[in-house]
Amino acid sequence: MKIKDVTNYIEELAPLAYAEDFDNVGLLVGNYQTKVKGVLVTLDTLEETVDEAIAKNCNLIISFHPIIFSGLKKLNGNSYVEKAVLKAIKNDIAIYATHTALDNSNKGVSAKICEVLGLQNTKVLIPKKGIVKKLTTYIPKDYLEKVRQALFEAKAGNIGNYDHCSFTNIGEGTFKGNENSNPVLGKKGELQKEEEIQLTITFEQKNEAAILEALFENHPYEEVAYEITTTENVHQNIGMGMIGELEKPLEEKDFLVYLKKTMQTDCVRYSNLLHKKIHRVAVLGGSGSFAISNAIKEKADAYVSADFKYHDFFKAENKILLADIGHYESEQFTKRLLVDYLTKKFSNFAIVLSEKSTNPIYYI
Repeated sequence: MKIKDVTNYIEELAPLAYAEDFDNVGLLVGNYQTKVKGVLVTLDTLEETVDEAIAKNCNLIISFHPIIFSGLKKLNGNSYVEKAVLKAIKNDIAIYATHTALDNSNKGVSAKICEVLGLQNTKVLIPKKGIVKKLTTYIPKDYLEKVRQALFEAKAGNIGNYDHCSFTNIGEGTFKGNENSNPVLGKKGELQKEEEIQLTITFEQKNEAAILEALFENHPYEEVAYEITTTENVHQNIGMGMIGELEKPLEEKDFLVYLKKTMQTDCVRYSNLLHKKIHRVAVLGGSGSFAISNAIKEKADAYVSADFKYHDFFKAENKILLADIGHYESEQFTKRLLVDYLTKKFSNFAIVLSEKSTNPIYYI
């Protein structure tokens, strides 16, 4: 089994196309063709994490956070990033990061928080834009169904809870091949007019390569005319954060106690109490102050995330209870999520949950 086999499976859960533009995800250190001996799953990759991988005979680290985030201009071992990367390279240990690709998965970080808190009827809090694309192509009438079915099989035409979605227009296409052409219809050097069908079909960005392959393999023309555009559509099942409901509403202070215990945190920072019960809860792993307005818009009674600054708590505006449980604490169950996911698929090498806490923050 090679690293590529493992990462391909992870990308079924968290496709790299889901990641935010600012992020650095995928294989950061190593070679996709390396044979896997063992996998260590961690939240962060530090030098001590690499030591743990060495001790446990794991040559692949699956890390939630990317150890290389911005560009490295040198590798002298003068920072914690350089030390970890150098040690990994010296010991032939690969490092793969999922980060916001897993954040935007509806079975990822926020979904795990919902599971831990026992939230029901969950949905994505901020559906993601920019990953729904549209393919337009032009097909001779007699070949329409063959091409369209091939595109459906390549996962084109999926919109939210629907599949096999497409739109067609009838028109006339013209073309004239030169002396090097090999036209399926008509003769080279002669102007050809054909009844063609304009086929429009949407797809997720992650499936673009497979869809284009299906188009080229099944379209009859030597030169396939097509265009791809990015739509403004949001994808309701992909995006940041989630919102759901507690099985039974709780008083605010009871909810905060429940939150502290369930999320295994030593500190919960919260906004002004509103003296109403908490039923509808929005969550987002990691730094989530940017989604406060979204939680309010979705009529959440409480919003659970991390890294709120002083002035962020004013944004509650007596409309919502804000609860900051800590960055590490909000993402700590992500390791278990990945271990459980990988264990279902791979049994011929060890999938190891890191025993190291990489939380850099302590409480007194």
